[in-house]
Amino acid sequence: MAPVLVRDTQAVHEALATGKSRVQISVSRETAEMIARWMDAETAGQQVVATKGLREVSPAEAASMMGMSRAQVHKLLDDGVLPFRMVGSHHRIRLDAVNRWLEIEDARQEKAMADLMALQNELGLTE
Repeated sequence: MAPVLVRDTQAVHEALATGKSRVQISVSRETAEMIARWMDAETAGQQVVATKGLREVSPAEAASMMGMSRAQVHKLLDDGVLPFRMVGSHHRIRLDAVNRWLEIEDARQEKAMADLMALQNELGLTE
């Protein structure tokens, strides 16, 4: 689970623990959008089902989350970077695998930026 969602979940539980009939919380935009989608579906009379389990996404959904093209996601699948299963002729990627890839990529980018800043300082290119 993304760290932001963990924090937002804790904030909701803490607010509910007060026992008040109305609560006020501050959550991330991502969580607010998730809540809005759920509320929109309920308002439209659609059935919303929440289950515990490992959610799977399509390559197109994974691509959107990862900020890349569907073709790039398929390359990660073909290279064995992202585990998946086939449902008929469709790829299904576990959401936790996408989140793990994002965490690893974020750490890689942070290290690359730190290395670049160190090199810049070493070369005296600071402002």
